Amino acid sequence: MSVWQRRSRRKPSGGLYKKDRKKRKFEMGRLPIETHVADEGMKLKKVRVRGGNLKVKVVKTAYANVLDPETNTCKKVRVLGVKENTANIHYVRRNIITKGAIIDTELGLAKVTSRPGQDGTVNAVLIK
Repeated sequence: MSVWQRRSRRKPSGGLYKKDRKKRKFEMGRLPIETHVADEGMKLKKVRVRGGNLKVKVVKTAYANVLDPETNTCKKVRVLGVKENTANIHYVRRNIITKGAIIDTELGLAKVTSRPGQDGTVNAVLIK
Protein backbone atom coordinates (compact mmCIF):
# COMPACT_ATOMS: atom_id res chain seq x y z
CA MET A 1 0.00 0.00 0.00
CA SER A 2 1.36 3.40 -0.91
CA VAL A 3 0.99 6.54 1.18
CA TRP A 4 1.12 9.95 -0.50
CA GLN A 5 1.08 13.46 0.95
CA ARG A 6 -0.58 15.39 -1.83
CA ARG A 7 -3.54 17.70 -2.05
CA SER A 8 -6.86 15.92 -1.83
CA ARG A 9 -8.54 14.92 -5.09
CA ARG A 10 -11.82 16.33 -3.80
CA LYS A 11 -12.88 19.98 -3.64
CA PRO A 12 -14.68 21.28 -0.53
CA SER A 13 -17.88 21.16 -2.61
CA GLY A 14 -17.38 17.44 -3.31
CA GLY A 15 -16.31 17.80 -6.93
CA LEU A 16 -13.06 16.45 -8.33
CA TYR A 17 -9.96 18.50 -9.08
CA LYS A 18 -8.44 18.00 -12.52
CA LYS A 19 -5.33 15.80 -12.27
CA ASP A 20 -2.33 18.02 -13.04
CA ARG A 21 0.47 15.43 -12.87
CA LYS A 22 1.45 11.98 -11.69
CA LYS A 23 2.93 11.09 -8.31
CA ARG A 24 6.35 12.43 -7.33
CA LYS A 25 8.97 10.85 -5.06
CA PHE A 26 9.06 13.91 -2.74
CA GLU A 27 5.31 13.57 -2.12
CA MET A 28 5.75 10.04 -0.78
CA GLY A 29 4.74 9.22 2.78
CA ARG A 30 5.25 6.16 5.00
CA LEU A 31 3.10 4.06 7.30
CA PRO A 32 3.62 4.90 10.98
CA ILE A 33 5.89 2.77 13.16
CA GLU A 34 3.96 1.51 16.19
CA THR A 35 6.41 1.26 19.09
CA HIS A 36 5.70 -1.82 21.21
CA VAL A 37 6.77 -2.66 24.75
CA ALA A 38 9.32 -5.49 24.55
CA ASP A 39 10.57 -7.98 27.13
CA GLU A 40 14.23 -7.10 26.66
CA GLY A 41 16.40 -4.63 24.77
CA MET A 42 15.49 -2.22 22.02
CA LYS A 43 14.90 -2.70 18.29
CA LEU A 44 15.59 0.29 16.05
CA LYS A 45 14.85 0.91 12.38
CA LYS A 46 16.92 3.38 10.38
CA VAL A 47 15.25 5.03 7.39
CA ARG A 48 16.88 7.23 4.79
CA VAL A 49 14.81 10.37 4.35
CA ARG A 50 14.86 13.24 1.90
CA GLY A 51 18.22 14.99 1.76
CA GLY A 52 20.13 11.83 2.64
CA ASN A 53 19.53 12.15 6.38
CA LEU A 54 18.71 9.22 8.64
CA LYS A 55 15.61 8.99 10.80
CA VAL A 56 15.81 6.48 13.64
CA LYS A 57 12.54 4.81 14.63
CA VAL A 58 11.93 2.68 17.72
CA VAL A 59 10.13 -0.55 16.83
CA LYS A 60 10.35 -2.27 20.24
CA THR A 61 11.66 -1.05 23.58
CA ALA A 62 11.88 -2.23 27.17
CA TYR A 63 13.31 0.99 28.65
CA ALA A 64 12.45 4.68 28.83
CA ASN A 65 14.33 7.78 30.00
CA VAL A 66 12.15 9.10 32.83
CA LEU A 67 12.57 12.60 34.28
CA ASP A 68 11.60 13.21 37.90
CA PRO A 69 10.48 16.88 38.00
CA GLU A 70 10.90 17.18 41.79
CA THR A 71 14.58 16.20 41.87
CA ASN A 72 15.22 17.18 38.22
CA THR A 73 17.03 13.88 37.59
CA CYS A 74 16.67 11.52 34.66
CA LYS A 75 16.92 7.72 34.94
CA LYS A 76 16.74 4.86 32.48
CA VAL A 77 13.97 2.61 33.80
CA ARG A 78 12.07 -0.46 32.64
CA VAL A 79 8.67 -0.01 30.99
CA LEU A 80 6.10 -2.42 32.43
CA GLY A 81 3.18 -1.55 30.15
CA VAL A 82 0.88 1.11 28.71
CA LYS A 83 -1.87 2.35 31.04
CA GLU A 84 -3.52 5.02 28.88
CA ASN A 85 -3.14 6.28 25.32
CA THR A 86 -5.25 9.14 23.98
CA ALA A 87 -4.13 8.51 20.40
CA ASN A 88 -6.12 5.28 20.22
CA ILE A 89 -7.94 3.33 22.92
CA HIS A 90 -6.84 0.02 21.39
CA TYR A 91 -3.14 0.94 21.77
CA VAL A 92 -3.40 0.22 25.52
CA ARG A 93 -4.35 -3.41 24.94
CA ARG A 94 -1.63 -3.78 22.28
CA ASN A 95 1.04 -2.00 24.43
CA ILE A 96 1.84 0.63 21.77
CA ILE A 97 3.70 3.76 22.91
CA THR A 98 3.09 7.13 21.27
CA LYS A 99 3.58 10.70 22.39
CA GLY A 100 1.19 11.53 25.24
CA ALA A 101 0.78 7.90 26.35
CA ILE A 102 0.78 7.12 30.07
CA ILE A 103 3.23 4.28 30.71
CA ASP A 104 3.76 2.18 33.82
CA THR A 105 7.44 2.14 34.87
CA GLU A 106 9.47 0.93 37.82
CA LEU A 107 9.32 4.46 39.29
CA GLY A 108 5.56 4.84 38.74
CA LEU A 109 3.35 6.34 36.04
CA ALA A 110 5.01 8.57 33.44
CA LYS A 111 3.80 10.56 30.44
CA VAL A 112 5.72 10.12 27.16
CA THR A 113 7.06 13.43 25.81
CA SER A 114 9.03 12.19 22.79
CA ARG A 115 7.82 10.70 19.52
CA PRO A 116 9.29 7.17 19.58
CA GLY A 117 8.35 6.42 15.98
CA GLN A 118 10.38 9.42 14.81
CA ASP A 119 12.90 10.38 17.52
CA GLY A 120 14.53 7.03 18.16
CA THR A 121 14.07 7.22 21.95
CA VAL A 122 11.35 7.07 24.58
CA ASN A 123 11.47 10.06 26.95
CA ALA A 124 8.88 10.53 29.70
CA VAL A 125 8.07 12.73 32.70
CA LEU A 126 7.07 11.18 36.01
CA ILE A 127 3.50 11.84 37.13
CA LYS A 128 2.98 12.21 40.90
